[in-house]
Amino acid sequence: MYEGSRRARRRWPILVGVSIPLLLLLIAAGVVVLPHLTSRAADDNTDCSLIVPPNPLSAQGLATPYQLVATNPANGPCHEANPAQAAFVQGAVLDPRTGQISIYNPLVVDQGTQPAIQPTPPKLPQGAVVALWFGFNGNNLTLVDNNGSLRQGRCVNGVNGSIFGQFAYCNAPAFFAAANYAIRSGRLKVPPIGTAKDGQPCPTTRDFSLVDQDQSDNVVTEYLVTADGRIAQMTAANAAALQGAQVQTNGSDERLLSIGLDSALGCTPWMAPDLADPGHTVAALPLNELQAALYQKQPVALVPAGDPMVLNNGQPDLRKLNAYRVGVDQAPVGSLNQASTTTYCQNLVNVAPARLKLDQQFTQASPSPDAGAANSLFTFLAQRFVTTYQELNCQALINLPDPITVTTDANGVAVDATINVPNGGGNGGDNGNGNGQGTTVNCSVNGRVIQGCSGTVTINGAPCTLALDQANHQVVIQCTRRGTVQPQ
Repeated sequence: MYEGSRRARRRWPILVGVSIPLLLLLIAAGVVVLPHLTSRAADDNTDCSLIVPPNPLSAQGLATPYQLVATNPANGPCHEANPAQAAFVQGAVLDPRTGQISIYNPLVVDQGTQPAIQPTPPKLPQGAVVALWFGFNGNNLTLVDNNGSLRQGRCVNGVNGSIFGQFAYCNAPAFFAAANYAIRSGRLKVPPIGTAKDGQPCPTTRDFSLVDQDQSDNVVTEYLVTADGRIAQMTAANAAALQGAQVQTNGSDERLLSIGLDSALGCTPWMAPDLADPGHTVAALPLNELQAALYQKQPVALVPAGDPMVLNNGQPDLRKLNAYRVGVDQAPVGSLNQASTTTYCQNLVNVAPARLKLDQQFTQASPSPDAGAANSLFTFLAQRFVTTYQELNCQALINLPDPITVTTDANGVAVDATINVPNGGGNGGDNGNGNGQGTTVNCSVNGRVIQGCSGTVTINGAPCTLALDQANHQVVIQCTRRGTVQPQ
């Protein structure tokens, strides 16, 4: 029996109720409006399963709709048209000859139903390296085999009988290995992240001003939903053919960055051609993660051991942590101490409050991803930080009260926030006492300064990860060479 993460479901952003012409107009104008949905019924089943089609990494497999079904039918049905139960699939295709990446988002429909418009199989380059990532608006999504499809796709739903929860992937490590090789060989050019309106580097999915208790989860995929509950891929042709169809999206960190925060801060997400929608480009999880891996400055946010999605029965699990990390292009670690949640919390409090306060002038004027949770992007991000601080037990770990206080109205909607920036702001580390007070601790490796003693560096030709273990007053260094962990 699989057991997923035990956490409150984030309620954003599910974009429904906007006509297609209006949506396209808003996007063209650089405005993202994500109206609030009617809250889901209390008895909605939020544990659903997704039947993976045979040969999911092939052109035909990509174009074969996934089927959504209740994991336990006794808890009620699951419907893709229900925003609280919707599952999403994001695919990426790398051409090994050119190194270029394209995106193809497979469709999800209810089991036993047909899509509003049948997907068109993509044309894949010879030797294409294909990977898939999954997102879910409920609590726990379980991948279900179909004639060997999980093995064929090299799909990972979790480890040790414990699923991640809302997230899963197929063949992601091989895709990232091929993409990183293409980057090193100069065939794949990753655009720089640029500078935001606040004068700081644009945020990435590994920026402590953006991350939450379970970073790098879910996807940027969109689907069309007709009035009678049928589903279609989000393409210009489908939108024109399905007048009045609504757009449904996956509440994700990846989408918050690419659609919400980038727009507010004047940043441009990396986008790639959509194989289902000729002439159009889309944002995607693998693009965000590759860009973050290349350009995020120290301190770099990497999935910590206390992330609810990598816990097993509420306890840290090294295998599950590493299985998640490699699915989003992050280096595995040799011990749980090297993914310290205490260090994560310290970097979070050192970076996020100052950046959120700095950006308030921009985010306060931007629409909230979920109007039922917050009245602006600013209050949404503030509430998200408060929830993260609680979920990761940061106050106890670093002995520092939450620096952000959120004010809510009678309906529980965040309408204001007060931010007290610890020590006037900073970007990582403390003086070793674990309480966030004092000066920042940095490390110097071969003349290169590693802020907060947390990040990656090359030592004797081997890629190494540094992690500041404040509880034990030491820096843990983990190096890899030819896939073998080299403890230091």
